[in-house]
Amino acid sequence: MPSLPWGGNGGRRGGDGPILPPIPASRAIVDCGIYVDGRRVSAHVDYASAHEIVRETGEGFVWLGLHAPTQGQMNTVAEVFGLHPLLVEDVVHAHQRPKLELYDGTLFMVLRTMKYIDHDSLDRANDIVDTGEIMIVAGHDFVITVRHGDHTGLAGVRARLETNPERLAVGPPAVVHAIADHIIDGYLAVVEEMQDDVDEVEERVFSSSTKNLDIDVVYLFKREILELRRVVMPLDEPLAWLSGDDQRPRALLRVERTETFRQKENRRHFRDVHDHLRTVIDAVTEYDERLTSLLGAAATKVGIQQNTDMRKISSWAALAAVPTMVAGFYGMNFDWMPELHWHWSYPVLLLSVISVCLLLWRTLHRNHWL
Repeated sequence: MPSLPWGGNGGRRGGDGPILPPIPASRAIVDCGIYVDGRRVSAHVDYASAHEIVRETGEGFVWLGLHAPTQGQMNTVAEVFGLHPLLVEDVVHAHQRPKLELYDGTLFMVLRTMKYIDHDSLDRANDIVDTGEIMIVAGHDFVITVRHGDHTGLAGVRARLETNPERLAVGPPAVVHAIADHIIDGYLAVVEEMQDDVDEVEERVFSSSTKNLDIDVVYLFKREILELRRVVMPLDEPLAWLSGDDQRPRALLRVERTETFRQKENRRHFRDVHDHLRTVIDAVTEYDERLTSLLGAAATKVGIQQNTDMRKISSWAALAAVPTMVAGFYGMNFDWMPELHWHWSYPVLLLSVISVCLLLWRTLHRNHWL
């Protein structure tokens, strides 16, 4: 493969000084091994040598694991495995939208990982889920997994596959399936954990008291659910395609098919993963609809409470207006005013004010304004 347009080894320039030596790709390598007939035949072999051995023997495949490689590191890997420059660009830059693309028979799949963040109280929770990213580049004799994030480890997936040589003997499709299954199972765990939180939010909104109602909590969960939708919804069509469903090819019209990943047995495994994804999508859709309803209910409840408060304030203002009005009349300092010099004027006037206030209070209380 010719050198990539931006240079294969990608040196670093330190400010205005000389170009610094490139960081070797080995620093980004988590694990690399050759698998023949479902069994690992080498440990921590150099990826270039491993790829050369597989190509010369025509047996097995290479599984290379990378963690957050730089542009220069990924360029050297791309030269060895013959990866497309656009694919390399997507691999290096994280925060890609989940997708599935094919480059000349090489499958490129982006998956977002999710981890539920434990919290003691909804009021003190700033985030409910944390996300990472795993990218899979798979050909007929190699698999490259690139991880971005702190909770995207695949050591457990590799270990489980190595204990199942029969499945691992299928080759790269088995690795792609195992990773997708591991990530989708993580989605299931997250939505199950969020069930209790959504129920608690709903209980708060519909409780008889508004003291514990904080509409910011509802907005927080609405934001997290939207994040979940952006993670799971784009995977529906790619996994449907891998499972053999040709009814929804819109996202893959520009992509040629790689039948290796769509053989009968592989389709069965991907269909199981797709079923789990549909379960997650249904749960996320349900949460989204419930939270939308809760937002409306919370806003309505806050509005009703504000109207109730305003009625109470208005009622007390009306009660205070009676003595204020009477005091205003008798504070005008006229010489001739009714009953001004009568001995019983003050007690009668005071009793009258109290009587009117009590009558007004009873009327307002009967109409549930107080």
